[in-house]
Amino acid sequence: MRLALAALTLLLGAEAAVAACGTDEAACEVDLGVYHAQVPEGDIKGAILYLHGFGGSGEGALGPRDWVNTALARGYVLIAPDGLPIAEGRGRGWSFVPGRPERRDEHAFLRSVRDDAAARFGFDADEMILSGFSIGGSMTSYMACEAPKSFAAYAPVAGGFWRPHPTACSGPVRLLHTHGWTDGTVPLEGRVLRGGDATNPEALMQGDIFYTLRMWREVNACNQLRADRFVTQGPFMRRAWDRCAEGSALEFALFPGGHVVPSGWADMMLDWYESL
Repeated sequence: MRLALAALTLLLGAEAAVAACGTDEAACEVDLGVYHAQVPEGDIKGAILYLHGFGGSGEGALGPRDWVNTALARGYVLIAPDGLPIAEGRGRGWSFVPGRPERRDEHAFLRSVRDDAAARFGFDADEMILSGFSIGGSMTSYMACEAPKSFAAYAPVAGGFWRPHPTACSGPVRLLHTHGWTDGTVPLEGRVLRGGDATNPEALMQGDIFYTLRMWREVNACNQLRADRFVTQGPFMRRAWDRCAEGSALEFALFPGGHVVPSGWADMMLDWYESL
């Protein structure tokens, strides 16, 4: 009887720990860092691993907002890891910029978060979308480039490659890139940071989103430069390349706004993913 009670106590304690990890008050831990999670009520349909922007945090990324509520209502577990602390108390970021020292193996970290969350909350790790905003969108793009089989699909928002651009990526990939037409923080053409000069190859520079799209077309072996479909739906003007490698998917969605996750993005993105 005592052994049975002890086993029951351990089991209940483990369940409580799992539940606590999914609340706003507690982070889930893996070897290389921590992540935060929100679980929908009812059946779980899938999961989104979402990477915060510059200076943000996983907990902050899952605060009350349009896309979070929409994704939860549609049955998706939301997973938001913490980036690494930035010097001088400027929040957190991701270690991926070309030519800069690697502070953490971000690919290994994101895969460990994927696997831990899938086991902890009961969904298929192979059905997780990787997404992110701004510098989190850039991290998403590099993961899609270098390890595309790590996630079922990729959905960067307002973030792509940095200069020097990658000259090759693995593939194929299923990816929807969303960007604001008037984004001044991560402009479509990129931006020189810290008062640098665009003619200086040593300057810290964001990449060109149109180059990013060209890379995805090459990775997916699309046989035309121009898009095959053009869809205007709500605020989104979308271009899709269909005549590409089997198992791939590529779309670009522009909206008339700046450096934000636009209203309606979650429904648009999840409709795209569920239609693949």
